[in-house]
Amino acid sequence: MTKKLSLVSMISLIAAAGIMFASIFFPWWGMKFFAPQYPEGLDIIVYPSKLEGNIDIVNGLNHYIGMAEFSNESFPELQYLPSIIIGFSCLILLVAIIRRKNFLYGLIGLFIAGGIIGIWDMKRWLTKYGTELDPKAPIELDPFVPPILGENTLANFITHSYFTTGSFLLGASFILILMPLWLERKK
Repeated sequence: MTKKLSLVSMISLIAAAGIMFASIFFPWWGMKFFAPQYPEGLDIIVYPSKLEGNIDIVNGLNHYIGMAEFSNESFPELQYLPSIIIGFSCLILLVAIIRRKNFLYGLIGLFIAGGIIGIWDMKRWLTKYGTELDPKAPIELDPFVPPILGENTLANFITHSYFTTGSFLLGASFILILMPLWLERKK
């Protein structure tokens, strides 16, 4: 019979579930656009369930380069991502209650797979929006792919892409999920 995870490991997993659930209420990612006419910057802020920021202004500007408009409806992930996060939080709690190391390994694998899929999905959308430009747009640009993280210059706009609070909470949750591996190591 497999030895159960310790009470401290169980508490670490419960904290991970709570932090992951809390991430739903914070933005996960954003872009800030600076240009001479927008020195204060324009924002796109991405929550797990919605987009916020200067969406209408950015869409208006994107029209000139032939980029498709984006909205909450443009990204089906925003409809079901909160449910996935809630489900995964419940799964973490279940592993905390069962307290079996083999279930913990499965949980870690799922978390890693989810992270890889999430980054791939972001890259896919950035590629789609930056490369499928309308050839009849008033301003002709070569296709481009905005970065997931970092700085990009396009015409007179400097764009900063960044992870934010919700992503940091996901990272903290992952560390707390890994913590039992360290706590349960053989002496």
